[in-house]
Amino acid sequence: QVQLVESGGGLVQPGGSLKLSCVASGSIFSLYAMGWYRQAPGKQRELVASITRGYSTNYADSVKGRFTISRDNAKKTVYLQMNSLKTEDTAVYYCSQGSGLYWGQGMQVTVSA
Repeated sequence: QVQLVESGGGLVQPGGSLKLSCVASGSIFSLYAMGWYRQAPGKQRELVASITRGYSTNYADSVKGRFTISRDNAKKTVYLQMNSLKTEDTAVYYCSQGSGLYWGQGMQVTVSA
């Protein structure tokens, strides 16, 4: 039973920072690519960042230079460091394993003054 448990979401002011975490269980974590997606109300779910088993990363243009994805295989955890947050970053953020094979529960990130 694969489970992805997310934490770190919440409310932050524009220009602030948050770090999201996603802890996996029930799998050989190091073998899977991991990703962070987000979905704002009325919009399609979009890929924010991804990281392969070989540590290659990819980012949406809207977050390049501001967000950093990383992974710690020993802790079976993937992170998303979000800096210089904008109101446009407000969304529900989802952790994904194996290109959508498994999903976390989603958590709200709200950027507001």
